[in-house]
Amino acid sequence: MLIGVDGGNTKTVALVATPDGTVVGRGRSGCSDIHNAPSVEIALDAMAAACQDALFEAGIAASDVSAACFNLAGADWPEDFDLLRRAIPELVGLPREPLVVNDAIAPIRAGTADGAGVSVVCGTFGTTAARNRDGRTYHVGFWPDRTGARGLGQDGLAAVWRSELGLGPETALTHRSLEMYGPATPIELLHSFTRRGGWPEQDKERLAPVVLDEATKGDPVAAEIVANHGRILGGQARACADAVGLLDGRRFPVVLTGGVFHSPSAVLSDAILSYLPEADPVPLHHAPVIGALLLAFDEAGLEPDVSRIVEGAHA
Repeated sequence: MLIGVDGGNTKTVALVATPDGTVVGRGRSGCSDIHNAPSVEIALDAMAAACQDALFEAGIAASDVSAACFNLAGADWPEDFDLLRRAIPELVGLPREPLVVNDAIAPIRAGTADGAGVSVVCGTFGTTAARNRDGRTYHVGFWPDRTGARGLGQDGLAAVWRSELGLGPETALTHRSLEMYGPATPIELLHSFTRRGGWPEQDKERLAPVVLDEATKGDPVAAEIVANHGRILGGQARACADAVGLLDGRRFPVVLTGGVFHSPSAVLSDAILSYLPEADPVPLHHAPVIGALLLAFDEAGLEPDVSRIVEGAHA
């Protein structure tokens, strides 16, 4: 039996499968990012809860699992991997150490035939990674520059407040943000986010689709924000590709995934791809947890029926 886990800021999903790829257990819980959950313990408990639900549905014990992969937001630095590899087997009850990868790695495995390429993940935060044909990986994490829905929304709101104070140009984002959030003026909106006990930072993410929409319509302020985020993510993706030797003259796939890419606007993806002229874009049609499960199969040296995994994951 094999288990794949995809853990992020919004949710954590686990799948248990038999050696032929039949999915027999599914589990779901909350945030398992050890950097952004209220505590490391809460993040680990979320991983364990998703696994326990999947194992219960499969009717097996954790000790029956022969290979496992945890694709995790927050698996960024060496000490993160040390903590996760040490804590997960004991907490879940696995008989051996699982494969732990950064959350940008599994989308490459899910979106490509051989698991080699680049990924750009743009969800709550943005991150990039690359995996070469020998399995060597490199990831940036979301630390160098904050992107993703949180960053797009934050930059959009900052532009609204600057415009109101006469420190920046007028923008269509002002009307759209007031319409979305409710306050009558930009300063009242600023107060809502910054007063003691005010709105949480994650509420800024709601403006991200608006920023993309207004950039598409030609608002210069929104367009500049999106172009900057495209520069960051495109540049980081290129650095990852270079780190694992993919910039060797051959073309390679770049998997674009995450909630921000669900927008009908292509302005962000176009900006990212302008920094990767050697890459062929691959929209990810499968959930990243499928990539995590496939990596577990790779660890076990098994070749499953991928169609069974896809069917079971979406059941």
